Amino acid sequence: MIRNDLRNIAIIAHVDHGKTTLVDEMLKQGGVYRENQETVTRVMDSGDLEKERGITILAKNTAVHYKDVKINIVDTPGHADFGGEVERILKMVNGVLLLVDAAEGPMPQTRFVLQRALELNHRVIVVINKIDKPDARLGEVEDEILELLLDLNASDEQLDSPMIYCSGRAGTATEDPDIPGTDLTPLFEKILDYMPAPEGDEEGELQLLVSSIDYSEYVGRIGIGRVERGSIRTNQDVYMCNYHANDAPKRTKIVSLYQIDGLVRVPVDTAKVGDIVCFSGAENITIGDTITSLNAPEPLEFVKVSEPTLEMTFSVNDSPFAGKEGKFVTSRQLRGRLYKELLKDVSLRVEDGETTDEFKVAGRGEMHLSILIETMRREGYEMTCSNPRVLFKEIDGVKCEPMEHITLDVPSEYVGAVVEKLGQRKGDLLEMNPVGSRMRIEYSIPSRCLFGYRSEFLTATRGEGIMNTLFDGYQPYRGEVTMRFTGSLVASETGETTRYGLYNTQERGNLFVGPQTPVYEGMIVGENPKNDDIAVNPCKKKQLTAIRSAGADEKLLLTPPVIFSLEEAIEFITDDELIEVTPKSIRLRKKILNTELRMKAMMKARREAAK
Repeated sequence: MIRNDLRNIAIIAHVDHGKTTLVDEMLKQGGVYRENQETVTRVMDSGDLEKERGITILAKNTAVHYKDVKINIVDTPGHADFGGEVERILKMVNGVLLLVDAAEGPMPQTRFVLQRALELNHRVIVVINKIDKPDARLGEVEDEILELLLDLNASDEQLDSPMIYCSGRAGTATEDPDIPGTDLTPLFEKILDYMPAPEGDEEGELQLLVSSIDYSEYVGRIGIGRVERGSIRTNQDVYMCNYHANDAPKRTKIVSLYQIDGLVRVPVDTAKVGDIVCFSGAENITIGDTITSLNAPEPLEFVKVSEPTLEMTFSVNDSPFAGKEGKFVTSRQLRGRLYKELLKDVSLRVEDGETTDEFKVAGRGEMHLSILIETMRREGYEMTCSNPRVLFKEIDGVKCEPMEHITLDVPSEYVGAVVEKLGQRKGDLLEMNPVGSRMRIEYSIPSRCLFGYRSEFLTATRGEGIMNTLFDGYQPYRGEVTMRFTGSLVASETGETTRYGLYNTQERGNLFVGPQTPVYEGMIVGENPKNDDIAVNPCKKKQLTAIRSAGADEKLLLTPPVIFSLEEAIEFITDDELIEVTPKSIRLRKKILNTELRMKAMMKARREAAK
């Protein structure tokens, strides 16, 4: 059976190439909104963090109607750290729209997501977006896309993929860049003509592969997937099984069934081959499970998701301020929340640590883990996090480490500073090409050597540089390298900072706290330009006399403190430091809080290193 009334597509692209904005216009022109209905921009980025950061974190489903054909659309993340989201939803669709920025051209993540789509033999429509940008270079970008397809061993049919020229913001598309478009009709027509309609055996036994998981407080876990064979209906008794597990199939019941239409889930009684559905009732359903009929429990194979490359240790907060701001502070609550995250994030790995209060959390990159930490702190969790560590592998008896392919767009005058820094961090220059007034530089560099580099890069390029990274496999270990050349200013007593104490402390380096901030012994209150830690007392008070009044402190001028975001804090800390994360605060601290014990441990480590 061929479902000519249906198309299932995903929109894939590099970060900031305009996927979610294009989906906005497709929804408007696909009749999802009423004529007088108020609309919001980037409607698919529904999470608070997605709205704040302007990035897509989770893949989401929507659907529009065009000429009696329903087009199911999956909007995917563009950031490399959330590549696992893209890999798993590609099993749910029959073709992809590959979005490429008309000025930037194919970028690292474009290559990654396109490779995954080609491996699944999906049809590709290339959409060159933002053609109305003043620096658009359509001819060069077309050539770069063809080169990329050749590089990735695309089939002859995939090499002949059609190209559409779009302005997602204006909501226009055209097949000829010299003839401006008026709406997205050429894009919709191309989807109907070129994308294959879903097909399968409607009379066969049910098979539905779960590619995504949602959660509702009322009905519990909700599975999302495409019906691969047969049909599914409400109140149907089914088996839940997994291709990669040896467990016996578990019997369960489909309590409710929904299809996505526009931005809402519509209850339905039945769905057939090719339909993307949401269902509840299967209590312990996870990504990669197959829902089958009772007569033929035959699970489907799920895509192998790339392994994580970074690891951090999450542990219970044991600072003097523990429990003052958070709602969930125990190891049991922390463990439960981390293992719950595994149910919907296939790229994450969680293991119990060396003690009952520690958990090792591995992910695809710093942003992947920082988004998890930020989500948890907003839910009321309190914890401490270590600095990230790369996961080494032994391949053929050789210790290997993860590598990154980084692409930098830099104004020409700052190229020297960038190349010098990356050389110090054991980077290998691969390519350097001028793009207008800027230079595009490509490097291969160990993942660990990029820790803390992003802020250095922005400083070196006066905020004008653009940096993108992509995991590039494992290569032999390249030896030790120093990434941080500064030390920390550490509070030597617990109390509240004073203007007088901070005025004397700021001579030693940059401050991280302002006046009247509660601090504790062992908390990091600043950065020392030299590569040594210094114990300071920012709580020191001026001795008052009849002549010297407390009000005289107000004349002391303080440099504004540096306030770290979570990502900046993760990049800053070293092996003997931690980040204390609570719903209201992000504090940096030493692992050993007591000044005397910390000094003894440091001296012991130096003696052992000298031996």
